[in-house]
Amino acid sequence: MPTPKPIAGDILAPITLPKLGGGEIVLGGDRENWSLIVVYRGKHCSRCKKYLNILNDMRQKWHDAGFDIAVVSADTEEKAQADRDELGWEFDIGYNLTEAQMARLGVYVSDPLTPTETDRRFAEPGVFVLRPDGSILLISISNGPSARPDLEELLDGMIFTVENNRPPRGTA
Repeated sequence: MPTPKPIAGDILAPITLPKLGGGEIVLGGDRENWSLIVVYRGKHCSRCKKYLNILNDMRQKWHDAGFDIAVVSADTEEKAQADRDELGWEFDIGYNLTEAQMARLGVYVSDPLTPTETDRRFAEPGVFVLRPDGSILLISISNGPSARPDLEELLDGMIFTVENNRPPRGTA
């Protein structure tokens, strides 16, 4: 039986991934701050790089608003490190996202179209916002690289949500 997709309001049980530079990234669970989690397709995706470059430029705004940022993919450590080295990303990056973890997040999974694209199945884009208690406030998943939330709009909405203690929507 397939893993059910998460629903806004659910608690995201912790998902642990290795983190570039050492240690681990834990998605979900209790924490001090709100969380912005971005699942990206991997090194082969130019649209992901463009999106994550915008996020990198905005990371201080997100931090100032009380958010920790975690960016994760199914890429190997070597591929994730190559992107960080090339693009100068300064947020935490997790790698080796497994298909079981992808299923727990509810993201779509794709096979590479060619061996030159990548060498493994990978997650399609997903953006999640979690409250400090690990409950999911927002889920935005796409089945392809072209649809992702605008990060400026999302931040503006999250600032409003935090300041006004708005509940998760679309829970049914």
